[in-house]
Amino acid sequence: MKLVGYILRKIVPFFLVALLFVSLILNLVDLFMNLTRYMENNAGIGEVLKVMLLYAPKTIWYAGPIAFLFTVTYVLSDLYSKNEMEALFASGISLVKFVAPIFVLAVFCSVFMFFWEDKLVVPTLEKKQTLQNELLNVEVSANNSNVIVQSMNGKVIYKTRLYLDDEKRINHCYFIFRDDEKKLEAVIYANSAVWDTELSRWILEGGLQYSYQNGTMEIVPLDMKYLELLTEPNEIFKNSNVNVESVNVKDARFYIDHLKKAGLPYYEELSVYYKKFAFPLIFLIAGMLAVGVTGRTRKNVLLISLVLSVVSVVLFYVFQMCTMVMAKTQFLTPLMGAWFPDIIFFSISVALLKYSRT
Repeated sequence: MKLVGYILRKIVPFFLVALLFVSLILNLVDLFMNLTRYMENNAGIGEVLKVMLLYAPKTIWYAGPIAFLFTVTYVLSDLYSKNEMEALFASGISLVKFVAPIFVLAVFCSVFMFFWEDKLVVPTLEKKQTLQNELLNVEVSANNSNVIVQSMNGKVIYKTRLYLDDEKRINHCYFIFRDDEKKLEAVIYANSAVWDTELSRWILEGGLQYSYQNGTMEIVPLDMKYLELLTEPNEIFKNSNVNVESVNVKDARFYIDHLKKAGLPYYEELSVYYKKFAFPLIFLIAGMLAVGVTGRTRKNVLLISLVLSVVSVVLFYVFQMCTMVMAKTQFLTPLMGAWFPDIIFFSISVALLKYSRT
């Protein structure tokens, strides 16, 4: 227990300081990138500080793996350079047993950062972007025109000339209904339709229904069985593509289910969704890599160990980018696109630990 307390007392304070330092650097970079525009638009200091505060959770999420990697590398290199690790090994304590608290801390950080992103980063980043757009006089409109949406695997098709986000209204819209074999059943035209939140469907204004009667298309009364199928939410019609990486897990799953139901490509979005679960394990991988490469030389221990650790993690990021591209092009499944880098580098880390100095 004394060794556990000893290593944690060295790791935790240094990690927190490194985390705050790297986070502050990232926040200042964002500030300086927009500083001139803030001044041109006479943004108040208080409002700019609020933008920085809202951006802080995201910078902490970015900084976490970097700070953890640097912390583990520095602490272990310091112990190696002072020959404390040699004394530890001579007393019969293995490297894995000594650094086990680091791995437990890494697992805790991985779980914590997953919920940190899902529950805090997503809403604060959205507020930050909204406030920043207001300060910089950037107009973002969700109105859209000439929108076509498929639903129920192509059995229902929406075609509208204009979507008005403030009113949750679509104008000059056609709703096309097809059977399981994709043969035309009916077409409904409406001057406009409004999204009803309570009913979770579109309410038509001035609708006309055309259906086959005796082999020809004729105007018939509106059929409720078709109206009840108009359940695609108004968010789908907005002038924006949902970035799965910038929404929480629940919303990402909802959006991917919509893409599947509409018969639209979803491999890229699904791989990013799985990445939300796979990426936080970078803490464990970074910790294991840092332990595995630290102390492999007796001279310039800190410098060489830090370089090897950074190179290893950079290779992880590059490899992950490649697998995500392969998942997007369907060369890999979305699940493998997200998790394959974790599997490969975890295996490499285990091998490095097996052949580490001990």
